[in-house]
Amino acid sequence: MTDVQGGLDEPEALQPDPGALALVSAADDWSRADWEGAAAKVLRKTRRLGEDSPDDAVWAALTRTTYDDIAIPPLGTRADLDDLVTRGRPTRHGPWDVRTRTSGDSGAAVADLENGATSLWLVADEVAPDELPAALTGVRLDLAAVVLEGPTRAHAEALVALGPLHPDSNLGAAPDADPVDLEVFARLAQEAGVRAVVVDGTTVHEQGASDGQELGWVLARGAHVLRVLDAAGVPPEDAFGLVEVRVAATDEQFTTMAKFRALRRLWARLAELCQVADPRTRIHAVTSRSMTSAYDVHVNLLRGTVAAFGAGVGGADSITVVPFDEPTGEVSVLGRRMARNTSALLVAESHVAAVADPAGGAYAVERLTDDLARVAWAELGRIESDGLGAFEGRVRDVRARREVDVATRRRPLTGLSEFPRLGDPAPARRNLTYRWGAAFEALRAQPPTTHAFLATLGPVAAHTARAGFATNLFAAGGVAVDVAGPTAGVDDLVAAYDGQPVVCLAGTDAAYAEWGEAAASALRGAGARHVVVAGKPADWADDSCALGVDAVDFLTRTRGHLA
Repeated sequence: MTDVQGGLDEPEALQPDPGALALVSAADDWSRADWEGAAAKVLRKTRRLGEDSPDDAVWAALTRTTYDDIAIPPLGTRADLDDLVTRGRPTRHGPWDVRTRTSGDSGAAVADLENGATSLWLVADEVAPDELPAALTGVRLDLAAVVLEGPTRAHAEALVALGPLHPDSNLGAAPDADPVDLEVFARLAQEAGVRAVVVDGTTVHEQGASDGQELGWVLARGAHVLRVLDAAGVPPEDAFGLVEVRVAATDEQFTTMAKFRALRRLWARLAELCQVADPRTRIHAVTSRSMTSAYDVHVNLLRGTVAAFGAGVGGADSITVVPFDEPTGEVSVLGRRMARNTSALLVAESHVAAVADPAGGAYAVERLTDDLARVAWAELGRIESDGLGAFEGRVRDVRARREVDVATRRRPLTGLSEFPRLGDPAPARRNLTYRWGAAFEALRAQPPTTHAFLATLGPVAAHTARAGFATNLFAAGGVAVDVAGPTAGVDDLVAAYDGQPVVCLAGTDAAYAEWGEAAASALRGAGARHVVVAGKPADWADDSCALGVDAVDFLTRTRGHLA
């Protein structure tokens, strides 16, 4: 098989076609300087930009950096297309395949297919090979593709024996399977006219990998499969048609669009290096489990919808929406139904699939697609040269960076780290999937029985901003607060106080200067053991909380004083 170490920018066929992307009229009344000036005015009002800062500082102030260190500017411009090295569009036309995950319950599988699903993802290690016919009773296997997860040879043979199968079915061999098994799966798949291998990038996504790392891993594992099959006598032109690629879709819609667009380009580049003209690319999107929360689970509906939208627009051939209540450990009938209906709403009511590559030509998306493709190709090179051990170390680094951002709420998780609902019950049983909000979920799983006292200084209009911030922060750690309400002085605070060991003062800087120290002293005299101030640190307080605080660390400390 051809070496995969070639660069992305070598073949002429992959060079961008500027004419195809020039979708904006040259007659543009607004210049870049005009936009910078207007944006700078807004940022100065919100104090995100200094009064003396130049207008063009808005780019640095508003640019977001991904975990692949790709800078995403606030505005796409025509200049973003100047140095693209990749091109290519999604090839799916019309609706995507709606795939649901099943564990052998034929009734649930048939119900899914009768109510919007078009293929099944069957967890084989929960079904014995001789139980496979019963697990698929009532399923028209020539009309609905079946993709196995974790199969043995016996599972693959049993599925093939049930044929004829839909051509998009997949026997589900893993890329790290024994080479002999890979060859057996490939031969069985060729005889049945289906696919044989799933290269599942969600496994590294759920360990914390960035988008670029996930794509690079998929390419490396895909190249490994091609090498094994080539050595077994299955040439690349046949082997590519035996492989399906699975990656995660997140609620960051533009990066998800770019991720799926980039993957198709990258897989085509891999095929080109193998001298294969048509790789017959098949991409399966799964909405990220890591982004979900076991608390306020209905927010997961929104996350799943945005993720499915991004994957569909990005050209995914099949999409699985994870049921919103899966993080609780118990998937309900409603959860499965809403997962199916998410695609139905996007395809049949919103007509998202009616246009091929709707994001194509958008300056920002084209730039992000190209940048992500470059990062992923470089990751492939590192995996090929340094091995998977070094790759796992890089994934741990990204995971650590994300955990810091989640802890400091630079990456807020609605319903968990922001705007949590304290009344939500703990999950029925532990779900072992790693989730980005795991640290907050651990705090919520064992809430303290003692409340904190929110000592609000002054009238509601004066203390509401910091009181709301503190209440939200405490709730993210499972801590309820008792609020003093409007107060006119220290006596009002002491009268409202009911012996809570932790007190948090919330008010304006002027109120702190005027009577904050006296309030803290009086509350200590009434029994408070730990005094926190909402805002900047104060000599008379034991701790403080403000924007940017490590919320997990702060909440852990505070809960220690509530015990």
